[in-house]
Amino acid sequence: MVDGMTALVLQVGARLQARHWMLATAESCTGGWVAAAITAVAGSSAWFERGFVTYSNESKSEMLGVPRELIERHGAVSPEVAGAMALGAVRNSRAQIALSITGVAGPGGGTADKPVGLVCFGWAAGNLSQTIETKHFSGDREAVRRASVVHALQGLLAQLGKPV
Repeated sequence: MVDGMTALVLQVGARLQARHWMLATAESCTGGWVAAAITAVAGSSAWFERGFVTYSNESKSEMLGVPRELIERHGAVSPEVAGAMALGAVRNSRAQIALSITGVAGPGGGTADKPVGLVCFGWAAGNLSQTIETKHFSGDREAVRRASVVHALQGLLAQLGKPV
């Protein structure tokens, strides 16, 4: 029996293969969970190019090219940084599309402006098309992280449903 996350991964893979596209991921608070869910599916090497786990601010800049000034101005958990992470994943890979996740999974680390459960997402196709979104999830650390992975995959499906 296929669980919900695996079903999403299979749908993503089918849409990517139909376009002959590769995917890259840039993850912070999920620590590579999207990449793990993808690579748990046999055959994903046909459409998954690479995953970046950029937990620190420095790694976001070094590996993805996110400007340090952008992180200082908006914070690592921001739509602006999520968008830059997704674009950086495309630019620093052979992928045609990327997704990114950055957030506050908890239980600590939240502030009044950025509470636990706040997660920002980015999806980028090429160097031009970009979508960013912010969500707030409830629950413990695992629940926030799981909901983030599912939402990122659902958002990717939506992006892949758009005309080429």
